[in-house]
Amino acid sequence: MTGGPLSIAVAQPRTVAHDVAGNALAHAEAVRAAGARVVVFPELSLTGYELDAAVVEPDDERLAPIVAACAGTGTLALVGAPVPGPHIGVLAVDGDGARVAYGKTHLYGAEADRFAPGEPTVLEVDGVRLGLAVCRDTGLPEHAAATAALGMDGYVAGVVHSDAEAEVHGERARRAAADHGVWVATAAFAGPAGGGFDRTCGRSGVWAADGSLLAEASDLPGDFARAVVPARRNG
Repeated sequence: MTGGPLSIAVAQPRTVAHDVAGNALAHAEAVRAAGARVVVFPELSLTGYELDAAVVEPDDERLAPIVAACAGTGTLALVGAPVPGPHIGVLAVDGDGARVAYGKTHLYGAEADRFAPGEPTVLEVDGVRLGLAVCRDTGLPEHAAATAALGMDGYVAGVVHSDAEAEVHGERARRAAADHGVWVATAAFAGPAGGGFDRTCGRSGVWAADGSLLAEASDLPGDFARAVVPARRNG
């Protein structure tokens, strides 16, 4: 099915290390506040960037608040979590439940001691093809290229960067947009993220295919940014 313009939000929920139940409530609140068809969350947003966090199964009852929020708003939430594999993954959550949508392809440092790499993936929503990425994936142009080869209209990522790296995800987003003629949405942690990230950058954003900034969140936890993006890739 060919879709029309897509409303997309990038969210920065308050996260407490390992508190899946509490963090799920924060994710549900973000879904309701954003009022978007798709809401993107940072890397490992459901557990914090804790590499020893237990895997979250798609049928985990603690996800129920997010499922309910998505059912009430018609949202697809792309939630960061350790998922079966194990992978540093993305759970696609809607009103019908959750499923594993993606596993981070390019692991960094100690991540590879526990997690297995995934593969480039595209997720279709209302006829719009979303290329999925997690943090370091976005730093390697070959990941966006491999994902674009699958046919993507937008490149969607969850990341965690320190407050000293506030410009990094914008630079990477503009590069992907320029290389592939797609819009880019990046959700970045704000506030403490765990795993040594006591101060993170926030400033999640959505960029148009020409590299211009469509929407940007602040550096505060609990904030989000929302934009409407075209259904189809430029060109």
